[in-house]
Amino acid sequence: MKPERKLWLDLKKNTPTICWNRIENLAVPGLPDVLGYNKHQQFFTVELKVTRSNSIRFSPHQIAFHVTHPKNTFILVKSLATSDWKLYEGKDIRELVACGLKLDACCSGLAACCLKLAACGL
Repeated sequence: MKPERKLWLDLKKNTPTICWNRIENLAVPGLPDVLGYNKHQQFFTVELKVTRSNSIRFSPHQIAFHVTHPKNTFILVKSLATSDWKLYEGKDIRELVACGLKLDACCSGLAACCLKLAACGL
């Protein structure tokens, strides 16, 4: 199983209160991987990334999406080196591109990332 698919399945399994839709979209480049809807009636998107190093690869379209849509957008990164999960807000995409995993995340760890997404919109 590819690492990003495993990240998706782990996210879905650990957030039972969120209704998820995986977005398989070739028509709109840069659109995040998943659309979530939580019990607070909030929609949000999550870009899933897996990395073996400090740097995280983004296409120009992915960067543009998060610059254009800074609210209720997130980037979830799993480091294969440390197995740590980090969640970043979409508004921080430029800093994330520049600093990679050295940038402070809004949440670190599986449980904290899942709680943050479940509380989105509060």
